[in-house]
Amino acid sequence: MNLQRAESAPLSALMLDVVIVDDEPAARRTLRECCSRESDLRIVGEYGDSTAALEAIRAKPPALLFLDVQMPTMTGISLARALDPKTLPQIVFVTAYDRYAVDAFDVCAVDYLLKPFDEDRFQTTLARVRNRHGAESVAQRQVALTEVLEQLERSAKSLREPPPRIIAESGGRTYVLDAGRVEMIESERNYVRLTVGRDAYSTRSTLQHAEESLKSQPMLRVSRSCLVNLSHVREISRTPRGDVIVILAGGATVTSSERFREAVRKQLERMQISPRES
Repeated sequence: MNLQRAESAPLSALMLDVVIVDDEPAARRTLRECCSRESDLRIVGEYGDSTAALEAIRAKPPALLFLDVQMPTMTGISLARALDPKTLPQIVFVTAYDRYAVDAFDVCAVDYLLKPFDEDRFQTTLARVRNRHGAESVAQRQVALTEVLEQLERSAKSLREPPPRIIAESGGRTYVLDAGRVEMIESERNYVRLTVGRDAYSTRSTLQHAEESLKSQPMLRVSRSCLVNLSHVREISRTPRGDVIVILAGGATVTSSERFREAVRKQLERMQISPRES
């Protein structure tokens, strides 16, 4: 067990007991220093070993848990699943992989810290933690955690697998594209048009088949003839009638159709990081 104690901060009515679990000493030190500057945070445990951490958390659950996603022996995903739902703490996942952030945390009411993070990002996370404390029920916390763990497991699986490749044409030449770079797919008769940044490619296929081929990506259907990759969405706005306008990283703009308006709206609501109402 790798257990270190930080000096206790002054006690207050809103004091939050904190446990830090990360196998990297530098990451633990950064979190410890950030927490020590907050008068309402009290570090009660710091662990580099996930198995020992789980035992301690089960014995005395904290109010707040900073949990590394990628750890040997037992991952943060496995540790979180093993926690008692009745005493579930608020969890802030810590990860060095932005793919996790895109595929998991941006669609669930669970916060994360992407390594390396700075004081401003820590303060943003802490503000959300404080807002949820006392306002979010354990049942709501469990629902959010279940969703994010399912997303994390899918992300972890996709990271282990080689990224799918797609053969497409542009300007009379044939290219092999990384599926993760595709921002949008549009149906054009017997072909589909693939948008990658400011470039466009085409391949003979149906939109349904293209969606199946890119199931490793967080694709969202915004109309009968268009899919967008949520990993590349950079800006969102709405028309007066309520349709959603999506602006992608490469500058392409697409508007949701009336038929898919509600599905798009629900997906965007899931991407908001805020306490869920009972």
